Amino acid sequence: MAVDSALSSPLGPPACEKDAKALRFIEEMTRNAEAVQEKVLAEILSRNADVEYLKRYKLGGATDRETFKSKLPIIKYEDLQPEIQRIANGDRSAILSAHPISEFLTSSGTSAGERKLMPTIQEELDRRQLLYSLLMPVMNLYVPGLDKGKALYFLFVKSETRTPGGLLARPVLTSYYKSEHFKTRPYDPYNVYTSPNEAILCADSFQSMYAQMLCGLLEREQVLRLGAVFASGLLRAIRFLQLHWQALASDIESGTVNQKITDPSIKDCLGKTLKPNPELAEFIRMECSKENWERIITRIWPNTKYLDVIVTGAMAQYIPTLDYYSGGKLPMACTMYASSECYFGLNLNPICRPSEVSYTIMPNMAYFEFLPQEPADSFGLTSSDPQPVDLVDVEVGKEYELVITTYAGLYRYRVGDILRVTGFHNSAPQFHFVRRKNVLLSIESDKTDEAELQNAIDNASRLLREFNTSVGEYTSYANTKTIPGHYVIYWELLIKDSANSPTNEVLNQCCLAMEECLNSVYRQGRVADNSIGPLEIRVVRNGTFEELMDYAISRGASINQYKVPRCVNFTPIVELLDSRTVSAHFSPALPHWTPERRR
Repeated sequence: MAVDSALSSPLGPPACEKDAKALRFIEEMTRNAEAVQEKVLAEILSRNADVEYLKRYKLGGATDRETFKSKLPIIKYEDLQPEIQRIANGDRSAILSAHPISEFLTSSGTSAGERKLMPTIQEELDRRQLLYSLLMPVMNLYVPGLDKGKALYFLFVKSETRTPGGLLARPVLTSYYKSEHFKTRPYDPYNVYTSPNEAILCADSFQSMYAQMLCGLLEREQVLRLGAVFASGLLRAIRFLQLHWQALASDIESGTVNQKITDPSIKDCLGKTLKPNPELAEFIRMECSKENWERIITRIWPNTKYLDVIVTGAMAQYIPTLDYYSGGKLPMACTMYASSECYFGLNLNPICRPSEVSYTIMPNMAYFEFLPQEPADSFGLTSSDPQPVDLVDVEVGKEYELVITTYAGLYRYRVGDILRVTGFHNSAPQFHFVRRKNVLLSIESDKTDEAELQNAIDNASRLLREFNTSVGEYTSYANTKTIPGHYVIYWELLIKDSANSPTNEVLNQCCLAMEECLNSVYRQGRVADNSIGPLEIRVVRNGTFEELMDYAISRGASINQYKVPRCVNFTPIVELLDSRTVSAHFSPALPHWTPERRR
């Protein structure tokens, strides 16, 4: 559609009038970031003036920043847990928000092993939908012709529970996919999926993946982009194709649905789509039976223009594997930055290299503050507590921890994301995601910190006592060369009686004992989502960790300040540990997991 030049945006010429409106909105919000932030805070504080939490801090109905900052503390999840538990247990009074809490969005695990519960209100769906509506207008500036084909996105719902008080608790994307916003979305030629809603909304991960892959194969020449939320999810889809291409080809050849597909809505949907196509089945057999799967994405889906996956933060470890399967020619687009607590912003240059991804914070989404991350001195000490700065006052090149105040009832809440300022778009800053604070290991949405890993090691060590053996030293890394990825833990054992050393079976059980101690997000990934493989313990020979220290000192580390790193990802160190490995052991069973919350 030709667009009047008067509608053009500083970001570039829009693809259609609808895009022009979206791009103008981005410009308006980012040009007036300071005023928008002031308005957002005033709206949040005025509408929630009478809630219990704000009254406790004697805000007195004030809506200005100075009073807000002087009276309300910066908090973590643990500080808010009593209020959240009351809401979860059924207390419907205005504790955090004047608007009713409509459900909880579940975030990464707490030290108690349960997912965090993030309160949300009904209107947040509108706010999230608004951010979604900006993504394609930006993408259309960089990749023309996306209205001429379809997107093969592997999207999944995860298990949901109810709190004792009856509120739903589920991941933010599950909430969105099950909402009317998604299920009854208007037709948009720039955003057509090959996956039918019935497949996306099926809770059985095998049937959902099978149906989405089958539909993607049936329309392979119409596919212009492939995606999943995380890079690991797209790789899991490729692995699924490796394991099940024969059954998929058989369905395509015969025009009938595999007997393993028992979900009535999927069977009915596929039954209307599937017609015998021996030629396509033969093509799939020919390509998938080859030993070399390099460039399999572009071989199967030849018109693919880019991959839509998150490859920042912990997901960067998957880039080489994605390059292998795509031939290294396809851009990887990271389009937006969001979490269970809040949706933050979008990437205005989505086809940039993964290492250059920056997200522009949209100032209408929440009220944002930023805690400067002070560099440690030579003794590992930092200066006194840094004071938070406002959105427009951050400095290029500096790192900050994100702090948010939301319409749904989070006030000065530390998200735990560390961001580096890379520049500004108008007056809105742009950030590169650096890392999650205190996270050691991550395969997908799981996040394991040092305290949790230590607790898991302690639990597994109990199995070694009868052999008069203990764990002398340990470290870990997230092995993403396997699909799905898995945790690898290196142990150096202190064995006091070599005639009574732990058996292979006991060390396998140690793997399972560790998994049982990890949080519910990890265990759900292992049990329900198949997104994490069995935990592995690699026993290294005695003296290995001394060699590790020698290596670190040879590279400039101080012998007085050296500490064994509890997670390693530097290739030479991993290679050193692997070369000293004397035995490898895997979890022999799935850890316990149930969608029901413990409390």
